[in-house]
Amino acid sequence: MTALREKFSSRLGFVLATAGSAVGIGNLVGFPVNAAKNGGGAFLLIYLVFVFFICLPVLMAELAMGRHTRSNPVGAYSQISQHQQFWRLTGMLKIITPFMIAVFYMVITVWLFGYLVMSASGQLDYLAKPDSFNNTINSLHIFFAMLLVGAMVFFILRSGVQRGIERAAKVLMPSLFIMLLVLVVFVLSLDNALAGARFFIVPDITKLNAGVINNALSQAFFSLSLGMGILITYGSYLDKKDNIIKAGSMVAVADTSVAFIAGLLILPAIFSFNPQINTAELSDSSVSLIFVLLPNIFLTLQDTIGFFGAHTIATVFFLLVFFAAITSLVSIIEVPVAYLIDEKNITRRRALMLLAVIGGALVIMSALSFGALTVFTEFTTYAGQSKSVFDVIIDIFYDTILPLNGLMVCLFASFRWRHHQLTHELALGNNTYAGSWLDKYIRFSLSSFIPAILLLIFCNTVAQKFFAYSLLGF
Repeated sequence: MTALREKFSSRLGFVLATAGSAVGIGNLVGFPVNAAKNGGGAFLLIYLVFVFFICLPVLMAELAMGRHTRSNPVGAYSQISQHQQFWRLTGMLKIITPFMIAVFYMVITVWLFGYLVMSASGQLDYLAKPDSFNNTINSLHIFFAMLLVGAMVFFILRSGVQRGIERAAKVLMPSLFIMLLVLVVFVLSLDNALAGARFFIVPDITKLNAGVINNALSQAFFSLSLGMGILITYGSYLDKKDNIIKAGSMVAVADTSVAFIAGLLILPAIFSFNPQINTAELSDSSVSLIFVLLPNIFLTLQDTIGFFGAHTIATVFFLLVFFAAITSLVSIIEVPVAYLIDEKNITRRRALMLLAVIGGALVIMSALSFGALTVFTEFTTYAGQSKSVFDVIIDIFYDTILPLNGLMVCLFASFRWRHHQLTHELALGNNTYAGSWLDKYIRFSLSSFIPAILLLIFCNTVAQKFFAYSLLGF
């Protein structure tokens, strides 16, 4: 299998494909929403610290594990540990995690597709109504959208690494960047937009608390595709001569840049739409911030740029986010696909069909958990709150398991694979890496404060999410 394993055709193809994985709903929707909910600049500051001092070493370790073993997460952990069962199960957790994350990601992508179609068909006035979001996500049309989105993802993945994933990323990612920059320039020209930019950029340290720290780390891990096995899988498609340090750094910079620019798009738009907005109102916002507030913003533009102009801007925005969502969905689902191909020795097509059946059932359950069916809407109760199927998947696999998976990468790379072997793999394609300050930092951080922080965050997240108690005391 190793000799026949597909590869990216170039470093640019890898960077665009991996950036496509990292740049998605997490950047264009999740990041602005989390920034709005967590004090703007305070959240941005902690997020940047986490990305470059915590997440980047973990990113490098995952890519190195993948390229070294030429395998999926289960195969990578198994090969390096000489088939120890504990580490094989650890790798299996990195297969289950992206599969479950793909479930809720698919639901949000389908919502985006619905809003894209309605914006393009001139229905902004409907989308701006207070009950339109709830009506739209519980409409039967959502299931038709689900089939279309699923078919798009299936077609890209069915075509393989170079002809599918890489080719799609080379088209979608440049288009995404161009559309995003055009929208940001336009929004920053609106009245009172700079107030939103200040709220987003200038940190208010008094807003820092355990919730902000937890959310910043979860956002950073999810945004960079850490802890989901994606980077191990994509790393397995790299050539030995590729420079992991340079390519990984480019992915991190691209991902963070898009998240920052998305914040400059959404928050100034909010302040421009409502100059008297109380920032405390934003603390109660959720993903509906994008689906409820932004249609109202786009609708008000009709007074200045007309009906066609407003609907064009809205359509471009939702197309932008939809492109990002598709590239991320592809990378997330590629992880269990690679596992089934490598470990179960089945064809790519059969792997996709199997995942479509199991995942499709879970997606339908999640899509019906917003009031359509009580059994899914009130699925369980913990921490004194009723939780839907959608909530449970996010709480367990997004907020909780990602930092745990990151912790296991640190422990595995440092104490099972050993530092000198990690250094050797990262030095391939980079003659100046071994012994450099970055080498020393990655080796030290992965074996000391990064796992300590991730363990603390994991334990505090479990306490907060499932027992309504903060271990950090603030």
